[in-house]
Amino acid sequence: MANVSIRNLKKSYGEVSILRGIDIEVPHGTFVALVGPSGCGKSTLLRMIAGLEEVVSGEILVGGKIVNDVPSKHRDVAMVFQNYALYPHLSVRENMSFSLELRGVDKRSIKAEVEKAAGILGLEAMLDRLPRQLSGGQRQRVAMGRAIVRNPQVFLFDEPLSNLDAKLRVQMRSEIKTLQQRLGTTTIYVTHDQMEAMTMADLVVVMQDGKVEQAAAPLDLYDHPNNLFVAGFIGSPVMNFIEGTLQCDADGTWFSSGAARIQLEESVDGGHGAAVVAGIRPEHFDLLNTPDTPSSITGVVTLVEPTGPETHVTLEIADNKKLIAVFPERHDFARGKSLTITPRRRRIHLFDAATGDRLSQRTNC
Repeated sequence: MANVSIRNLKKSYGEVSILRGIDIEVPHGTFVALVGPSGCGKSTLLRMIAGLEEVVSGEILVGGKIVNDVPSKHRDVAMVFQNYALYPHLSVRENMSFSLELRGVDKRSIKAEVEKAAGILGLEAMLDRLPRQLSGGQRQRVAMGRAIVRNPQVFLFDEPLSNLDAKLRVQMRSEIKTLQQRLGTTTIYVTHDQMEAMTMADLVVVMQDGKVEQAAAPLDLYDHPNNLFVAGFIGSPVMNFIEGTLQCDADGTWFSSGAARIQLEESVDGGHGAAVVAGIRPEHFDLLNTPDTPSSITGVVTLVEPTGPETHVTLEIADNKKLIAVFPERHDFARGKSLTITPRRRRIHLFDAATGDRLSQRTNC
């Protein structure tokens, strides 16, 4: 195992900046997920750690050693690619042993390492098959086995599950997480699927436009997003955003907009009349039976999506804005029906309307 340190890492292609000063610390044995929209630089960062992209500025350290100029094959990292990258004419056994043969490892040791990895991944009965005789999930296991036999200090995964169907993705992400916990190898995992990141990683790094927006444990990221981008990127269905202002009176501090006037549980940074954005996750609403109740929102049902254990409801509120609410029961809401809900006050997130930064709820209004 080894820690990985990324220090002020920058990357450009011509005049186009891909990475704009990345700083990340990955403690040894940690499972880190890099997430963000397409083009944010997460795969480029992973390839730079692997030695497949040149470092122009900044430092990459593996196990405390700077590896900027170390060839990929000598960095002691193993990468699992999105498209598996298996040799089609070689058997599973030959694919898994190929890198060890290149390093001159003796045949007895290679056999032992391959069979050990095959046992971990449930590939014992498939060692003599060709890749075309395997399913997508089995091919992905072979790609992982090829990485395991090298016994690297760091595993790198580049969107390894994106080619699989939804059911198999859920199964494989559980297997990858279990494998990582069993081996204890430092792992950096790139994905565009925030659900994968939340369920698999110890640390989630959210990127946008070549920068780190926030790095935190999954639930910390979910409960305390630093800004509007992180708040909107993490969570499904996405967080609701309502523009409004802060208002202060003898009864306390309020968030006010055309859609609602909601009393806040605590005072916040910003003065009376400050422009803010309230963020409310869909699952943090409760139903009300009485309209025009203080701190309530009333809207018209435009869409109902029953999922089995939950009911997702889209409401049209004031100013033709849409709002999504999720209730943990089954409801038979009719389209066009008026519905009144209230947000859980301690679950309301407030952001500065100008900067998008999270507002601290501690200062008097």
